[in-house]
Amino acid sequence: MKIVSINWDVLNIPLKKPFKIAFETLEAYRGVIVKICTEEFCGYGEASPAPRITGDTVDSVVSTLKKFKPILIGRDPTKIGGIMDDLNKLILGAPSAKAAIDFALFDLLAQRLNSPLKDILGGKKERIETSLTVDIGDVEYTINQAQKLLDEGARVLKVKIGLNPEEDIKRIKALREFSDVKIRVDGNQGYSLKRAIKVLREIEKYDIEFAEQPIPAKEIDNLRILRESVGIPIIADESVHSSVDVLNLVGKVDGINIKLMKSGGIWEAMKMASIARAAGMEIMVGCMIETKIGISAGTHFALGIGADYADLDGYWDLKEQPYEGVIFKDGYNIIPNAPGLGIDVL
Repeated sequence: MKIVSINWDVLNIPLKKPFKIAFETLEAYRGVIVKICTEEFCGYGEASPAPRITGDTVDSVVSTLKKFKPILIGRDPTKIGGIMDDLNKLILGAPSAKAAIDFALFDLLAQRLNSPLKDILGGKKERIETSLTVDIGDVEYTINQAQKLLDEGARVLKVKIGLNPEEDIKRIKALREFSDVKIRVDGNQGYSLKRAIKVLREIEKYDIEFAEQPIPAKEIDNLRILRESVGIPIIADESVHSSVDVLNLVGKVDGINIKLMKSGGIWEAMKMASIARAAGMEIMVGCMIETKIGISAGTHFALGIGADYADLDGYWDLKEQPYEGVIFKDGYNIIPNAPGLGIDVL
């Protein structure tokens, strides 16, 4: 089996409403969809660049794909490790572009083996509970958004915090009084260490599942101090992009959020998961705003390795759904019983 063609398209899809987190407000999704074909099959991948997190943009992804194309044509797509090593030698960084290639290669491998990708990656779970996200707003907005998501079948809510400590405390208090749903919070690096300790201590009593990246990514030692100062488990997100980052976080956090757009795809993410498990850390699989191609890849990975938590709702905010794949049902992400990623183009 040899790669005979590689093509890509840039997507620009409006969001249903502005999506506000600690460091930005998004109104549209811009990403790149990659299609790699052999004589028999076509595999799909997706790049969802986020300059402040992945360090790349749509334009840089397209430029990177043009450089990757000559290396990929004629290669055996099932030899994923060798291909990803060659791409890493050619260009440093560019994780979302590499993730797009990686997804398509794994899609082709699983189609070749006539198996859902999750089973090739370990097959530890058949479904995984995923949080749905409440972005930043006032108390009334928070409750209204929570009600909408609960009506859609949410069993876990991830509440974005990190802008206003006092308002965040009020929001979490009001949400807990409103519902007994599972709550996790995500600061997106918005707090200082002092403010993070204050907020998390105040909301401990509201049965918070965990707090994700409350302080800046580079403050690794402060993550340890934060963990020792509060009664809520701490999950690192923006602080962890690679296997080396996981090693550096051992003993400093309770778990890590593996996002395939940060890691450069499944190949590196598998290494990260192995290190985390060996160190006794919990594993969450998260996402950017993505179509069902990226979310399907993330769900296959989470199911394959048996992740502890998932936040794989990145397609929920899109006004249009150009692809089918992962299915959300009764609070869980489920994968269709089809070879590969199971992607259908609508």
